[in-house]
Amino acid sequence: MSSDYSARHLSVLEGLEAVRKRPGMYIGSNGSRGLMHCLWEVIDNAVDESLAGHGDHIEIRLREDDSVEVIDHARGIPIDIEPKTGLTGIEVVFTKLHAGGKFGTGSYASSGGLHGVGASVVNALSERLDVEVDRDGKTWAMSFHRGEPGVFDDNGGEPSPEAPFTPFKKKSELRVVGRVKKGVTGSRVRYWADRQIFEKGATFNVDDLQSRARQTAFLVPGLTIRIDDERAGAAPQDAVTSEYRFDGGISEFVEYLAPDAALTDIWRVTGSGTFTETVPTLQADGSMVSTELDRTCEVDIALRWGTGYDTTVRSFVNIIATPKGGTHHSGFEQGLLKVLRREVERNARRLKAGNDKVEKDDVLAGLTAVLNVRLPEPQFEGQTKEVLGTPAARTIVSKVLTDALTAKFSSSKRDDKNQSSVVLDKVVAEMKSRISARAHKETQRRKNALENSTLPAKLVDCRSNDVAQSELFIVEGDSALGTAKLARDSSYQALLPIRGKILNVQKASVSDMLSNAECAAIIQVIGAGSGRTFDLDSSRYGKVIFMSDADVDGAHIRMLLLTLFFRYMRPLVEAGRVYAAVPPLHRVVAVNGGSKPNDVMYTYSEQELHGVLKGLERSKKKYKEPIQRYKGLGEMDADQLAETTMDRRHRTLRRVRIEDAEAADAVFELLMGNDVPPRKEFIIANSDSLSQERIDV
Repeated sequence: MSSDYSARHLSVLEGLEAVRKRPGMYIGSNGSRGLMHCLWEVIDNAVDESLAGHGDHIEIRLREDDSVEVIDHARGIPIDIEPKTGLTGIEVVFTKLHAGGKFGTGSYASSGGLHGVGASVVNALSERLDVEVDRDGKTWAMSFHRGEPGVFDDNGGEPSPEAPFTPFKKKSELRVVGRVKKGVTGSRVRYWADRQIFEKGATFNVDDLQSRARQTAFLVPGLTIRIDDERAGAAPQDAVTSEYRFDGGISEFVEYLAPDAALTDIWRVTGSGTFTETVPTLQADGSMVSTELDRTCEVDIALRWGTGYDTTVRSFVNIIATPKGGTHHSGFEQGLLKVLRREVERNARRLKAGNDKVEKDDVLAGLTAVLNVRLPEPQFEGQTKEVLGTPAARTIVSKVLTDALTAKFSSSKRDDKNQSSVVLDKVVAEMKSRISARAHKETQRRKNALENSTLPAKLVDCRSNDVAQSELFIVEGDSALGTAKLARDSSYQALLPIRGKILNVQKASVSDMLSNAECAAIIQVIGAGSGRTFDLDSSRYGKVIFMSDADVDGAHIRMLLLTLFFRYMRPLVEAGRVYAAVPPLHRVVAVNGGSKPNDVMYTYSEQELHGVLKGLERSKKKYKEPIQRYKGLGEMDADQLAETTMDRRHRTLRRVRIEDAEAADAVFELLMGNDVPPRKEFIIANSDSLSQERIDV
């Protein structure tokens, strides 16, 4: 590296070059997440048209040739000449950064697009992009190669990014490729992502696409979104089709999101507020002048409390998800806490609330809510639009929610009074549980190193004080514990046996969980507390490993343990410090001739066993019969358990990710929750796919 640094070392990237050089700045990453972000930039443009009252049907087609097409029946991208650039509207939209109809020009009252870079970024990162627009009785078309307009010579065949491309040299032009009936309008955008930019394994995730499409259909009542995944096969009949339309809006969204049984009806809150904002306004001569504008912020909220303890709050601005919140989300929490804190104080005698104050987490426990605000030109933090920064949104959302909830809690209607009373009872119960849990943690913190004898007697601890190196094995049963004691490395491996299946914490309260001997022992041994007071840095072990039998009961125990950790020790899971051991199912001894010792092989599934046996037969090797089938960890001797499951040099561990825990939580709710009909439907629907060989009988 030279110490010389002058102006000649500076690079000036023009136009779309900057996008191709630094794609992460615009789409987050060059992996699957970035690929999906590009697709949603195109879809959101069509959704903005629907929000403006133009078009109620959007189609998304994932083509077999790795392209994707988005079709809408809205006004169509402008085809006339934009006076400043002298280019057609289509070329401006797809080649110029910070250009579009969403800069306060009157085309959209509110929209998800703000920065005017979405379509041009997608174009820059596409090997080929084709646009067709129906307007004025004709179908107009233009093609681009890595952002450059021109013509592909498909020679009458299917469009392909590999076709010869001729860029426009003097002047770009729109091609007329067909005619449509008068009044028919719409746009079709088809593109092939540039594999020079995106990672080799980046793909369109149809599950994420369906989830986002469903979410958008909830937020725009009356909009139909159809997804055709044609990648399954070449024939049209092989396409996998999904279609979403919800006329009930966010009330249906709350019902869909709710993870528990309802404690109240869905409460719908709507309102609006005005504020004044100073913004730079583009003048006819190209100058920018600061102008005070009156803005209107529309608020739409649906919420309900359930019997559970998890909080699900989704916030949106102009139907764009804001997963990291922002001022509107802060206003929602502020208004909710203000009203419920006041109502608890007013009813303190009946509720036996004492002098303790309700906190935010008490109010949010068991709450499922969707918050959607609409306002012109919202201020986001970055192109990915994950956080709203418009200050006035906090005050407006808080006031709208405060007024509506105050009226609800003051209502003389019998139904309103009953539901308000149930909500207050739940909030106060959560407050008391929080105070009890805090007292429990403070008691635990007062224990010093000399009080290690208070740890459960059944804990077989390790000698190491190095948290990063230490491991806690949670072992199923005393028989497995005996073998594990001999198989472990006592310097850094600790053992904690549990008796059978622990408490189902899915529906149990915090106090029930803490009073359960097995759950309390696990929390006490880990030593970092539980729930909202969990302190990851206080954990006594670097890894927590579930070691259960390789059968149905073992899987059930793992699921129960996973639910406990997901609900009360989630930071351990998020930090990637929770694992599942992988014990073998079979032990195959291959006989070697002469004095050579026999080969021992372990297999972990029936399919793997058959493959090993076929391999031995092809090699004309004999193996000892019968093949040992482990029905539990207790059937292994110490050497076998160490070699296959505990020794770091040979074992296999499965790390539990937060996605795994969420999926397990959803399955657990289905299979073990209080709601019987969905479980019955699941069993009936999946009975044909059940293999008897997988059931221990």
